[in-house]
Amino acid sequence: NLFIFFMLLLVLGNNFLIMFVGWEGVGLCSYLLIGFWFKNNNYNKAANKAFIMNRIGDLGFLLGTILIFTTFGSITFSEVFDKASSAPTGTITTIAILLFIGAMGKSAQIPLYTWLPDAMAGPTPVSALIHAATMVTAGIYMVVRSNIFYSISDTASEFVAIVGALTALFAATIGLLQTDIKKILAYSTVSQLGLMFLALGVGAYSSAVYHVTTHAFFKALLFLCAGSVIHAMGGEQDIRRMGGLKKGLPITFLTMFLGTIAISGLPPFSGFFSKDEILAHVYEHNKFLWFIGVVTSMLTAFYMFRMMFLTF
Repeated sequence: NLFIFFMLLLVLGNNFLIMFVGWEGVGLCSYLLIGFWFKNNNYNKAANKAFIMNRIGDLGFLLGTILIFTTFGSITFSEVFDKASSAPTGTITTIAILLFIGAMGKSAQIPLYTWLPDAMAGPTPVSALIHAATMVTAGIYMVVRSNIFYSISDTASEFVAIVGALTALFAATIGLLQTDIKKILAYSTVSQLGLMFLALGVGAYSSAVYHVTTHAFFKALLFLCAGSVIHAMGGEQDIRRMGGLKKGLPITFLTMFLGTIAISGLPPFSGFFSKDEILAHVYEHNKFLWFIGVVTSMLTAFYMFRMMFLTF
């Protein structure tokens, strides 16, 4: 409930300060969730890591907000966005990049991505909400909300697109070799967030939000299924020690299979439409980034089906 309260505050606030309060609040909830089993010291370390890495990003967000206030004399969205086109482009670029640094922390982009796989220490059902569907997409939401800065500044947009593409590819390659069922899903989340930022960088804001929505559903489903598998295995998370679970867990198998084909982008499931939108926009903008996006999508299908085969 605390998390939902802060998330609503983040989304419904009408200025950068209220958004920042919600932003910090969801970071706090993430910290409390990851350190839930506090008797395990590794989990405490993972919680600290998530909190500290988010602080690094949040400093960028805070500096961006301060710069917005000194430039426009206001931090209310409507007033700032009305005046944005009259400000010098250099200032706008700086604001956009500082805000994006905040998003890099919250939404786990290179180089601030390493906290998210460790965040899997928390209980799975809540991880499905916080670390798959809502909190990690706050960075996407923030960039979309202040999209006028990115529309004005080509430099900032290019930066967002390149970081997003690199993160998407890099996280997908790590996901190929993971053996922990939740870590595979965690790297998959980082990779999908990279694709969303790639979309934002080429100006496809609505497509990115569409992918946020479709991803929230199928990734939360996959996390809940992973929790079901771990529970059935008595706490075992290593997929190398599983196999043939389809007989014992037919319903989990079916639901996880649906989630897998959705995230792999097979029509007529939702992931196909949102990824297709993103790749179409990226193709118009830059062929090389489009190629990275396509390779990432193929890798996604590969490691997800690898997980399915080894588990079930």
